[in-house]
Amino acid sequence: MQRVSLLDSIFTRLVAWAIAVSIAVVLVLGWLVTTKFERMSQATVRWNVDADIRHMADILDARGQTELVAHIQESADLASPPGTGTHFLLVDAQGRRLAGDMTQWPTFPARGGQSGDIMLPGGRPAFARAVDLAPDMRLLAARETGWTMIQLNQIGLSFVAGGLFVVMAVGVAGYITARRLSSRVRVINAAFRDPEPDRLAALDTRQARMDEIAELTRHSSAALTRLDRLARSQRDTTDQIAHEMRTPLMHLDNRLVRAIQAQEQAGSGSGASSGGPDAETIERLIAARGEIRHVVATLESLLDIAHSEAQRGNPQGLAEVDLSALAANIADLYTASAEDTGHDFRLEAEEGVTMQGDEIQITRLVINLLDNAFKYVPPGGRVTLIVKRDAKGHPLIAVADNGPGVPPEYRETIFERFGRVQNGSGDPNGHSKGAGLGLALARAIAQRHGMELRLAPTVRGARFELRVQAGA
Repeated sequence: MQRVSLLDSIFTRLVAWAIAVSIAVVLVLGWLVTTKFERMSQATVRWNVDADIRHMADILDARGQTELVAHIQESADLASPPGTGTHFLLVDAQGRRLAGDMTQWPTFPARGGQSGDIMLPGGRPAFARAVDLAPDMRLLAARETGWTMIQLNQIGLSFVAGGLFVVMAVGVAGYITARRLSSRVRVINAAFRDPEPDRLAALDTRQARMDEIAELTRHSSAALTRLDRLARSQRDTTDQIAHEMRTPLMHLDNRLVRAIQAQEQAGSGSGASSGGPDAETIERLIAARGEIRHVVATLESLLDIAHSEAQRGNPQGLAEVDLSALAANIADLYTASAEDTGHDFRLEAEEGVTMQGDEIQITRLVINLLDNAFKYVPPGGRVTLIVKRDAKGHPLIAVADNGPGVPPEYRETIFERFGRVQNGSGDPNGHSKGAGLGLALARAIAQRHGMELRLAPTVRGARFELRVQAGA
């Protein structure tokens, strides 16, 4: 059974979603903060430019043009940090420079009129505004905005660093949490896969927390314990019923044996005048014994089918089975009997084919398939036992023959309980044989091992294949 890896875990997906949400939140917050800071910085620069213009206008009104020119020159000589400088240009009506540290009148954006962002010599960005201080005098005031860009970059880097830290913290905390949650869920899954009593008892006591998984653990433990108790009770009941039925039947069989022996002894002791033992009575007693043994065999087959179906998906009791060696041992048993019955029996087995399973049950499955083939294939026919790996590397067991095959209407019903091919359709002797439980038991054993037993399409004869179920 395939187990869920940590990468495929729902907890890992939740952590991935948490990381994605954290990244989105950091990006949105970074955009909001930088946008707000940029707008506030732009508003501050505009307010400072307007304040510079008002200050120059006040000097012109109070002290005159000469004092204004001197003040502009003093302002131009002041040193300022990069990206924060203040610049002026005072010109007359003809555009001649009167004062300031700027040498030429800048070009404003078309939509900005006499104000807007400009580029100073040296590639320094700035915001500038031009006004008429007097009919024959114009003033241009500008403030550099490079420092604002530097601050925006620093804020962006801070958010990137903070975002990486948040993402890493969420990822580490989520990974630790996901591993813990996955380990707790893994305990529940292990109990479902292998519901041993000790494991079920430990499942209920190892969860100290009172959270959803702990509650699920306790409920799972209670449910599995109850199901295990019911299964054990059902097995005990069926075993008791089988014992109660088998015991009187075997007693009856022993009585019939003694009755046959008594008939034979009575016939031999009375001499030739008596005509010997009652042949008809002996024949009927022998037939009764056969019926009793048939009932016992049918009962045991039904119990085996029920047991295999109850153990479906349960890995308890499974171990590595060497199918190649198992097939070789079975072939040794059938080779001599095949010669006696006139059948051509062959073994085609690859080396080293193994699987997890119950060796006794797999042996019984193969024997049922071989018995079924020898039963319906007439003398001179061929029966082949095949063990190999399929294209995907999974083990494959097949029993093929060149007998009469199975009619299409019986291809599925033969796997049902008491399902048989009727009235000579595939039976060389013209009548049904057995109770019709051999293939039903074989399929139950296959399903118990997570495999599929099917009748493969063939041109002639029949080919029963045991292979791993698709998607397993």
